[in-house]
Amino acid sequence: MSVDERHVPSDRIDTGLSDASLPASKRLSVKSLVAYGTMAFPLAFVGLPIYLHAPDFYAVTMQLPLATLGSVLLALRLVDAIQDPIIGDLSDRFHSARALILALGAVMLGIGFWMLFHPAGAFPVLWFAASVFICTTGFSVVSINFQALGGLWHTTSAQRTRVTASREAIGLFGLLVAAVTPPVLTQIVGPSRAFHWLSLGYLPLLCIALWLLVRWMHATPLDLPARREKQESWTSLMKNRWRAIFFGLVFLNTFASAIPAVLVLFFIRDRLGAESYTGLFLLTYFLSGALSMPIWTAAARKFGKLRAWQFSLAAAIFTFCWAALLQEGDLAAYAVVCALSGLALGADLALPPAILADHIEADGKQQQASRLFSVMAFLSKSALAVATGLALPMLGLFGYHPNIAMTPQLNFVLSVTYAGLPCVFKLAALGGLLLFENDLKARRSA
Repeated sequence: MSVDERHVPSDRIDTGLSDASLPASKRLSVKSLVAYGTMAFPLAFVGLPIYLHAPDFYAVTMQLPLATLGSVLLALRLVDAIQDPIIGDLSDRFHSARALILALGAVMLGIGFWMLFHPAGAFPVLWFAASVFICTTGFSVVSINFQALGGLWHTTSAQRTRVTASREAIGLFGLLVAAVTPPVLTQIVGPSRAFHWLSLGYLPLLCIALWLLVRWMHATPLDLPARREKQESWTSLMKNRWRAIFFGLVFLNTFASAIPAVLVLFFIRDRLGAESYTGLFLLTYFLSGALSMPIWTAAARKFGKLRAWQFSLAAAIFTFCWAALLQEGDLAAYAVVCALSGLALGADLALPPAILADHIEADGKQQQASRLFSVMAFLSKSALAVATGLALPMLGLFGYHPNIAMTPQLNFVLSVTYAGLPCVFKLAALGGLLLFENDLKARRSA
């Protein structure tokens, strides 16, 4: 048995300890959680303007074809996913300069975001591509190192769920503000100036979050490598049984969640006939996810992170089975579906990163933290790309096109694809997670 296989992280380390009973070096104050987690707000905020508002902005302002903009975004999404492991590798190689790396990423993110809504030059398509590339690269640099720092925070296993839960809750609130702010600004200053003020307000927000994070880094004990070690190869890093199974389950679960994320607008409009309620449904979903974080923190403390994750998968399966049965006009029922699936979203955001952080500490992989968290980022983006590439063509094969007259057959196909397929993959993830837990117990007792 290898060293990696022997050092299997207990899922219940320090379970039940309160902050008061912990050593002072491992206590988590609200102030430190906020100082660390604030960066999640500008990171979450930036996604909607880039992928939702920017194409419309360039189509209206610069008269660029939507097909061209969509092709550019698709290509850049692929580049963005591929470069994540490279960013993780470089961040680990130069972990002693992490503050500088974060600052560089934040500068790229800020410059790219400003460029995106201030087009210049004779080739607006190239300007659009360059600004999105700079922005998303900066985003990846900051987010990978940001998550790695959370995983390196010197605390207990039970407290790590608080770290990830508070971070993801702040991020979800950032997403909500990003959804509300552009329409409000449009009403106040008009569509032509709304995104100028949005980007102008974003820059100081990003600077404040970076300042808080760097201050937190210097004041917080982190589990960093004691000395410079030779970087482990990717092949060796991913051959480990624990990591191979864990990342496989993460991809399976993320892919299951990505399918309804890709199809949600179509389902609301064409299956439920409730397009005017889309904003309310999405608000319910994300708000439920943010508010669920204390629930999952308590569940992980009481039952362990793996068991809490299993509970969330079971809740998601029940929710999507119900969603598959909804008919046109079932607005109240779908609002409940959004609330319950938002509850499961909270677990998906909070628990897997905390489980990976436990593994990093137990296996002594602090030198590889950025690379391991970059794998999670890569899997998340890849799952969304695969879901987009499979779900939409699959619907097309059965004759479905957005905003067309729906037949009983098309209603059935859309419901099964939107809600039925995720149930299948979530069920597979739940089964895999149960086997994974049993495997860990057998190895610990061996």
